Amino acid sequence: MLRPLSDDLFVLDVPFRVGGMALGGRMTVIRLPEGGLWLHSPVKMSEAAREAVDVLGPVRFLVAPNVMHHLAMGDWAAAYPSAKVLAPPGLRKKRPDLRIDVELSDTLDVGQSPAVEQLLAHGIPKLEEFAFLHRPSRTLLLTDLAFNIHETPSWVTRTYLKLCGAYGRLAPTWLLKSMVKDKAALRAWRDRVLQWDFDRVVPCHGQVLESGGREALRDGFAWL
Repeated sequence: MLRPLSDDLFVLDVPFRVGGMALGGRMTVIRLPEGGLWLHSPVKMSEAAREAVDVLGPVRFLVAPNVMHHLAMGDWAAAYPSAKVLAPPGLRKKRPDLRIDVELSDTLDVGQSPAVEQLLAHGIPKLEEFAFLHRPSRTLLLTDLAFNIHETPSWVTRTYLKLCGAYGRLAPTWLLKSMVKDKAALRAWRDRVLQWDFDRVVPCHGQVLESGGREALRDGFAWL
C-alpha cells in the first residue's frame, strides 16, 4: 500500500476523479526523526491504508495542505484523536464540522518537526495552498499548484491538460492560473521555494518527479 521513496518518506497512490477527469490522488507520509508520522493530504481511509500507516508508527500530524484537500480528513482525525490536525485558516469556515487544531501560516510554529518547512503560495486566496519541504530527503510536496501527469487512459484528462500546456510536465493548470489574484505575490513564493534545497517533487496528482525538480518548477512557473 505505501511505497517508499526514501528511508522516511512514503506515498500512497489512489484513484481519484473530478469533473470527468481522472487525476489520481496521493497521500505522503513522513516518518519524523523525533518519532511519529506526518501525513500530507490524507486520502480516503480504508482498513488497508490505516494498517499500512500504523506499521510505520503513531500518527502525530494530519495536514490539509489547502482548502480543497479535506474530504477524508474527518475520518482520519476521528481515527487518530491525539494527532494534531493542521489546515489553512480558510478551511475552518468551509468545514466547521472538522476538528482543526492548528491554522497553518508562514511564521507560526505549529509544533511540527524541524525536518519539515512550509510556505503559503500567496496570491491565490481561494486555494490557500502551502508547499512543504522535507529536508532530509530534499523533497518538495505540492498539492494543486502543479500536476505532473504524463499518461492517463482518460482522453478528457489528456485533452484538458494538453490545452493547458500541462500534460507530460510539472505545471499548473488553466484552472489554477485563473484563480491567481496577485501574480507578483505568487512569483515571490516561487522564488522563495526555488531557494529551498530540493531535487524530488511529490505532487498529489500525477507522477513523482524523482530528480530535476527545481528546474521543472522553474519551467512550469515561468509564465509568472
